[in-house]
Amino acid sequence: MDSRSTSAISGISRLRRSRTALAAGAATLAASLLAAGATAGSANAAAPPAPSATASGASAVSLSPSARAELLREAGATTVSTAKSLRLGAEEKLVVKDVVKDADGTTHTRYERTYAGLPVLGGDLIVHESASGASRSVDKATDADIEVTDTSAAIAPSGAERSALSAAHAAGDRKTGAEDAPRKVIWAATGKPVLAYETVVTGVRKDGTPSKLHVITDADSGRKLYEFQAVQNGTGTGQHNGKVTVGSVRSGSQWLLKDSARGGHRTYNLKHSWDETKKGSAFYDADNVWGNGKPTIAQTAAVDAHYGAAMTWDYYKKVLGRNGIKGNGKAAYSRVHFGDAYENAFWDDDCFCMTYGDGAGNKKPLTSLDVAGHEMSHGLTSATANLEYSGESGGLNEATSDIFGTAVEFYAKNAKDPGDYLIGEKIDINGDGTPLRYMDKPSKDGLSYDYWKSGVGNDDPHFTSGIANHFFYLLSEGSGRKVIGGVTYNSPTKDGRTVKGIGRAKAEKIWYKALTSYMTSTTNYAKARTATLKAAKALYGASSAEYKAVDNAWGGVNVK
Repeated sequence: MDSRSTSAISGISRLRRSRTALAAGAATLAASLLAAGATAGSANAAAPPAPSATASGASAVSLSPSARAELLREAGATTVSTAKSLRLGAEEKLVVKDVVKDADGTTHTRYERTYAGLPVLGGDLIVHESASGASRSVDKATDADIEVTDTSAAIAPSGAERSALSAAHAAGDRKTGAEDAPRKVIWAATGKPVLAYETVVTGVRKDGTPSKLHVITDADSGRKLYEFQAVQNGTGTGQHNGKVTVGSVRSGSQWLLKDSARGGHRTYNLKHSWDETKKGSAFYDADNVWGNGKPTIAQTAAVDAHYGAAMTWDYYKKVLGRNGIKGNGKAAYSRVHFGDAYENAFWDDDCFCMTYGDGAGNKKPLTSLDVAGHEMSHGLTSATANLEYSGESGGLNEATSDIFGTAVEFYAKNAKDPGDYLIGEKIDINGDGTPLRYMDKPSKDGLSYDYWKSGVGNDDPHFTSGIANHFFYLLSEGSGRKVIGGVTYNSPTKDGRTVKGIGRAKAEKIWYKALTSYMTSTTNYAKARTATLKAAKALYGASSAEYKAVDNAWGGVNVK
């Protein structure tokens, strides 16, 4: 018996039992899940998880690509028995997406679902299993039973496409067109599951950023149910990082900008093209001395982007124990010099790449540490919780990138861009030297939210991210006035309570564990509170100061 389990149970152990035994254990796993109180929607409860006397040594371990592949293979071989143990319907099947393993042997396996062969959007779930094979809990993105009366659509795909194009036009996109024919799905992310179409409309947003708008349309009524943006962008400093080491390899008589020590990351030159489908040209150099610190040559922006990717990779691996964005040891790639005077940067999951503009007058490339950390962390979110980029989950998605972008900036300890809790502090988009966003008091930018309130999810994710950014700052540093690294902060709380910080390092690990082990695609702020409490309990114990600080910090931003 696992001493941390709430009952003596036996169940699936992918690594320690034969496939026959795995199938035989399905019925007992179903009983164990119910006995442990781990029913669907366990992450939805408002109350903190039940206390335990000690922490469970639950920091994630860094898996080699082969070890991770083996865990995924084992999970994939038992999806049928796992589905039965979870009492899923006869038409439902599980598809393994990701796995995280803790130091104590606990695994957190993330699954997507299908119904009658159709993808279930908002049907993802996570099974948490102890090293002994006693599966202790499951977290689902939805409590609803996945079932529809018929998978035949009343409206034609062309009707769904017209609805999606109208939504893109309403959003201000131009040069729009459907990427592919609408695909039939089960939409389960908001309320009762329904048969729907998902249409991806490509185009260009007002600032020149590529758009990939996913529009969900009811397959019977033609009514738009939901929309979210797949190309996620952010902003940061265009100031260069100074003289740094960058990864390169010999290529004939020249050097190629390729980091073989970090998954083979490469940086490419788009040469001011607006075509987001291009990879660009590789960077070569004769003497392996890249850039001159000025935007007058193309290599300078490439150095900053390449270095930012390296620091983010190192932070993930050395601090979080993650081997690359997807945990498989493979790097994304970077593209610089996108568009003409493009004042933004973005992550695109389709190309698995970061793309950077050159800023005003093509003189301020957005290729700094916090930008690289921010954009790559959109990839991390996509590979794990896959938080929908809309509503409250969209704010959490953006906040995750701000949190880890900030963490990378602190980790790098670069004198040219020291760590702080200011987002985009050197871009000067406002024209008065003020940052783009503030983590200690987000409303100082005039748009972001300090505290949660009903309906907050209807606003832009960049602004609703303020709630989680504020929580992270309070958890790290505490409330009130203080000077950190020469920067003055003054963080309030909704009800005037005092919050004592636990330090940024612990706050980062709690957020990472919550993201990778407990959050799902539909996580909102209430569920994020529960997820971070679970993470704090797993890492430090429910009686710990860290656990209590998480609860207190969420109270400080009015999430209870």
